[in-house]
Amino acid sequence: MEPVKVSPTEDGIRIARWFARHYPRLSIGEFRKLCRTGQIRINAGRVRGNEILHAGDMVRIPPAAAAAAKTEVKEPRPESGGKFSMADLEKLRKRIIHDDEDIVAFDKPAGLAVQGGTGIKKSLDKMAAALFPHDNILLVHRLDRETSGVIVLAKNQRAAQALAAEFQSKAAGKEYLALLSGVPKSKRGVIDNFMTRGRVFDKEEAAAFKAETGLRPQNAVTRYRVLAELSGILAWVRFMPETGRTHQLRLHAAFSIGAPIVGDTLYGQEKEQGGLRAMIESDNLFLFAEQLTFRHPGTGREMTIRAQLPEFMKPILGLLGFDENDQKK
Repeated sequence: MEPVKVSPTEDGIRIARWFARHYPRLSIGEFRKLCRTGQIRINAGRVRGNEILHAGDMVRIPPAAAAAAKTEVKEPRPESGGKFSMADLEKLRKRIIHDDEDIVAFDKPAGLAVQGGTGIKKSLDKMAAALFPHDNILLVHRLDRETSGVIVLAKNQRAAQALAAEFQSKAAGKEYLALLSGVPKSKRGVIDNFMTRGRVFDKEEAAAFKAETGLRPQNAVTRYRVLAELSGILAWVRFMPETGRTHQLRLHAAFSIGAPIVGDTLYGQEKEQGGLRAMIESDNLFLFAEQLTFRHPGTGREMTIRAQLPEFMKPILGLLGFDENDQKK
């Protein structure tokens, strides 16, 4: 049998996992024997069975393994209807930050929806499923379409349940960077109030709203710290949300701090935002999910995954006289 070429979408996978995907009827004992006897090879070299494969590697498949194949090895195919292309998938593959048997983390670009739906041509969940056709890709948290940065998806039900519990119990730590139109009065603080349907309430207002409508606003808590500012016009801020309400940071910035996030056409002030766009030369939302800390669902060890600051945000650091390396302090 001719050697099989490892596809770009499976770059970084261990050879044992690769065989389990494509030759599921081959037992682990048989796999180890084939490695030990030199019948399985990578680029003509012998293997131990724990090697990591890379795109373009040629894997020799012995007849005993070929007979255990599930299906022919194929590249992932885009969603029916041509909503995204192989080029789109390749661009997303290059934005993978971390990939293992249980999870995959992406540096999501601004403008890409996380979940598919009516009118959405491209979505992270559908594209990730195409990149990993042999895994059960599941969302465990979300980012707004306009927000860029770290997002983690589970590759199986067990991992999804463990990660979902992390996010629901507030055990996972999230940190965002944002550019605000205006400067908060306090350089650091904790915002603790309630929100629902794009509105923010204090405790008394939340109780009155519930009595009037029957809807119960949810508690929303965000810690923040101003990192740099420019003449009372702009502020570079680190947000550390302790809850995960819809549009929480955007609402807290606009209505609790009184300084909306630059590029926020939903909650920002149109006149101010228009002037700032001319100065900053970008229409994107300046909200970036920089890092995510959580316990790995497989190992149980705490891990932190970071994304790189988007190119459209980098010029603002120079405008603020702020060193990009200082943002982690």
